[in-house]
Amino acid sequence: MMDDRNIQREVLPNGLVVVTEPMPQVRSVAVGIWVRTGSRREPAEYNGISHFIEHMVFKGTERRSAEQIAREVDSIGGMLDAFTSKEMICFNVKVLDEHLAAAFDVLSDLVLAPRFDEAEIAREKSVVLEEIKMEQDNPDYLIHEIFTQNFWYGHPLGKPILGTRETVRRFDRAVLFDFYRRWFAPNNMVITAAGNLRHEQLLELVTAAFGRCAPAEDGFADTTPRPHARIITRAKRELEQVHICLGVPSYPMGHEKRYGVALLNTILGGGMSSRLFQNIRERQGLAYAVFSEVNPYRDTGLLSVYAGTSLESADRLVRSVAEEFRNLKEKGVTEEELRRAKEYLKGSLMLSLESTTARMTNLARQEIYFGRFFSLDEIIAAIEAVTAEEIRELARELFHSEKIAATLLGNLDGFRLTRDQLAC
Repeated sequence: MMDDRNIQREVLPNGLVVVTEPMPQVRSVAVGIWVRTGSRREPAEYNGISHFIEHMVFKGTERRSAEQIAREVDSIGGMLDAFTSKEMICFNVKVLDEHLAAAFDVLSDLVLAPRFDEAEIAREKSVVLEEIKMEQDNPDYLIHEIFTQNFWYGHPLGKPILGTRETVRRFDRAVLFDFYRRWFAPNNMVITAAGNLRHEQLLELVTAAFGRCAPAEDGFADTTPRPHARIITRAKRELEQVHICLGVPSYPMGHEKRYGVALLNTILGGGMSSRLFQNIRERQGLAYAVFSEVNPYRDTGLLSVYAGTSLESADRLVRSVAEEFRNLKEKGVTEEELRRAKEYLKGSLMLSLESTTARMTNLARQEIYFGRFFSLDEIIAAIEAVTAEEIRELARELFHSEKIAATLLGNLDGFRLTRDQLAC
């Protein structure tokens, strides 16, 4: 049992971790099956295979066709979904508590017995190739992909989750099954659930479905990427705006300074009252969309800023972002800014705890990245403990012109970005 949230955890003999959190005040249950792999653990020649397998499991299992999967979930009013990230794949379902057993039967069937039919593989390759083309036409997606690939240059963390046209074309049934057998094993999985359920209830369902599955061999070790402060410009003449992404190395998911980084990000560009929004949009009118975000991973992290502007305003915008970096280093933050950021983070956290899906996701993240569960009181205390001076010190650690990576995408008309414009 885990503190006031009544979290319970069990490890099956084959290494499968099961974590539950009861929420007796609701009528729904959210369940997720999390696989500890993603685009960073893919062979370079098969980049995108995690995302492709995520799609393929919905195309039919040994017991169900794609239509039967959809019909069974719809017939109980459930929501079945999946996603792939850099470090994990998640298959999840949300249903009324009375339909937990039926929903879990479908969810576990997807993960345990995908058919990987040759005709479906060929059809889905066409679908994913069209998805890649669609995203290549989306500047908001493309700028971040180009930036990420160059920031983590030469490392799997920089590879696109969707893969490329070349890698997707290489997929066949044997390739899919080889990757599937390597990673879709109980000791590489975590099953989490939150809602109106009993721990023993889910454990019984999990044991029946997964209890006889054999664990995979251990031995995979992630290599920590080295960030690259590259300046990249990509011409795309048909775009009306210049899309800009700037970023610096940050800290891993489990780092002791993670709450400070979250607060720094909130103050810099995390909302409508943030410095970037107020200065670049409201005061100077340089951009409609401008924000910052933090992407922490198992062993590293990234803090980045995005904005879209006109070619004429690009230089001024870049210099304005660098100036905000410099102000955070030299002048720090006010107590009012820090208080507002803390209330924002605490409010977001507490509101998310009203959702069964958010709690289920939170359980998985804490299990996978921390191996323990933090109470709400612990998290709030850690947020409150961060001082204005610590935020300033973080800014001094993170923001250095020689560490800033930059990507510009659009009708650049010969525009060039230099390291001098990034001085902070």
